[in-house]
Amino acid sequence: GPGGGAALENANPLIYRRSGERPVTAREEDDELPDSIDDREIFDNPAHLIRSINDPEHPLTLEELNVVEQVRVKVNDAESTVAVEFTPTIPHCSMATLIGLSIKVKLIRSLPERFKLDVHITPGTHASEHAVNKQLADKERVAAALENSHLLEVVNQCLSARS
Repeated sequence: GPGGGAALENANPLIYRRSGERPVTAREEDDELPDSIDDREIFDNPAHLIRSINDPEHPLTLEELNVVEQVRVKVNDAESTVAVEFTPTIPHCSMATLIGLSIKVKLIRSLPERFKLDVHITPGTHASEHAVNKQLADKERVAAALENSHLLEVVNQCLSARS
């Protein structure tokens, strides 16, 4: 057909309404206080903004596709851990690893180094969830993936702000 692009795996995704933007509290404005990081901040704060990561296939964000939701972001500031569960739009989504990688890279670039990151697929929502989770948990595999310039370009497109 005209255009000749590859067919989309999920041509008509459901689109979800964005949760409200979070007001900045006076406490956060006060630079003297140490910033503690919470679930909502990882989801919202422009520095962390996983909600606005672009889907690799659709001109939509991961939040609009319900791939990421605030309730599936768990932050333990005291233990310096961040766990993010994401839900691919379809069980055979070939983009699952790429989406997970984009979330992980966004967090690596945004959070203090003390945080241990766990990015994984919501249990039961993807045909190869264990394989994908294993890849995302493997620091060497993630580092190697990011040395692949083509892959890095695709990840950066997912992370770039839409005009």
